[in-house]
Formats: sequence, structure tokens, C-alpha cells
Amino acid sequence: MRVIRGKKDGPTIFISAAIHGDELNGIEIIRRFRKLSELKRLKGTVVLIPIVNIYGVMTLSRYMPDRRDLNRSFPGTKKGSLASRVAKVFFDEIVSKCDFGIDLHTAAIHKSNLPQVRTNLNNEFTNNLAKKFEAPIVLHSELRDNSLRAEAQEKGIPVLLYEAGEALRFDETSIRIGVKGIVNVLRELDMLPAVSKKRKYKMPIVTRSSQWIRSTESGVIRTIKALGDIVKENEVIAYVDEPLDDESFEIKASFDGVIIGKSEIPLIQEGDAIFHIAKLKDLEIAENKIEYFNEDAIFESEFRELKEEETIE
Repeated sequence: MRVIRGKKDGPTIFISAAIHGDELNGIEIIRRFRKLSELKRLKGTVVLIPIVNIYGVMTLSRYMPDRRDLNRSFPGTKKGSLASRVAKVFFDEIVSKCDFGIDLHTAAIHKSNLPQVRTNLNNEFTNNLAKKFEAPIVLHSELRDNSLRAEAQEKGIPVLLYEAGEALRFDETSIRIGVKGIVNVLRELDMLPAVSKKRKYKMPIVTRSSQWIRSTESGVIRTIKALGDIVKENEVIAYVDEPLDDESFEIKASFDGVIIGKSEIPLIQEGDAIFHIAKLKDLEIAENKIEYFNEDAIFESEFRELKEEETIE
């Protein structure tokens, strides 16, 4: 854990990662974030926890050694399972002492996520911060029982959930968006100075619902759509081929939307989740918004700006 205190008073926020031990992008996001010279002008306090589930990280596992999901073990108890005890210590000693939090995640094993922020869109405060993060997607997410976000919300501590990339892998674009997103949120909270020049935030695609498209057959999957692609209802997004036959089966989108998650395993069984699609009402507007999400824009424009700001003392 690392605590960074500003010279001036302000909010206290926590930034956590690897609550699931195989979700590694957040570790690197926090490492890069804490090296920013811009933090010398911080107001308030930032508490950095790059690894919450140290047991899972050591074994490259999502779970705790007792096979429990730490993010389903809150608020935890002192006399419960190992996961329950870790959850209680983490919440009581860190989360409960903060005003706000950002929890960093990736997709589950063998899946990948388009960078996205999940929050309660009905909450004006978190809705605004989620948009200012500048991930391509902001998705309404209901609270899950016994999750960190649910317990924090109950105690009046709003939490943004950043989901990006794949388990057990570093994804450079996801990491850079994460670092810049945290900086954007701190600026919006007046914990970091605003940019010297007027800057218009890029508006993400905001959606209230999503659904996994599942395979109707078993075989070898041949995807023809990628993360971030806009798809129309009944459009073919993948084929499932018979390994020992020429027969192929079409997998179609069930509705208009944008692909925000996908399976990375070429072998598929009937019922397996293939594509996670966020539902959209206006494809043309969504397509215009998603255009900024490309490697050149993120790497060259956004991070040149951040590096330039780092040099200003």
C-alpha cells in the first residue's frame, strides 16, 4: 500500500487493483500513476492498493486459497473464512476511511473487455465522474450482493469500476486509458489542477444494458467482429465450424449494439458466452463516438498531453 498526501486539504480516495488475483492490468496502472510528477500538486489524499488479493496474485488465480471470490465476501467477518477476514480488514482499515474509490478490473480468464467504466447511472455524482474518466464505454451496473462496490455504496462511499483487458495479461491501451482516467477523475474532484488550456472531454458511449451472446453449437469458433465494433441486429458476428466437417453455423447479434467483451478461446461448447454486447439505440451516434478509440489517438494525442503536463512544475 502507498499513501500520497497533498500539501492542501481535500478528499481521500482509494484506488485498488487485483481484488481478483489474475486481473493484473490494475497493478501496472497504479504503478505508473504513482510516478506522475503531477501528484506533487495533489490536494487531499490518495491511498493506492495495487494488490488486494496477494494470495491470488501469487498463484495466478482469481480466487483466494479457500476458493472463495474476495469480491463476493464483503463486508466480511473477523471469524469467518480467509476471504471474509481479508475483506473485513481491507474494508475497515482502508475503504471505510475514504470518500470515494476506483476499483480496477479486467475480464475473467480467457475473455477480454473493451475499456469501460461501470457505475450507477442514476447517481448524478458517479455518472458524471464515469463520463469524465474517458473510457469508450460507460455501462450502468447494478450492485452485486457482498461486492466491494455494494458494501461501499451502503456506507455512502461511491466507487467507480474500471474493466479493461484480459486476465493474466498486460494490455497497453487499457493501462494508458486507466492512468489517464484516474487523472481525469482527480481533476474533476479538484484534487489535481485543471489543464492549462481549455479541453473538451470526449463523450463515451453510455448504455444501460448489455447481454452475452451464447453459442448454439459446439466446435471451433471463427469470430469476424472485434472489441469496439458496432453491430446490427441479426448481423453475423461469428461462425462455429465443425472440426471434422465442412458445416458451419452462424452466430448473429440479437440486437443493435457495441461489442464490449469477447471470448478468447477458439474452442467453443454449446451455451458458452462468445460476445458481450452493450445495447444501443442510435448506431450512427455511437459509431462517431467510438472513432476516437484507436491506438494512434490514445498513444500519440492523449498521452503526449499528459507527458507535457508532467513537465510543468
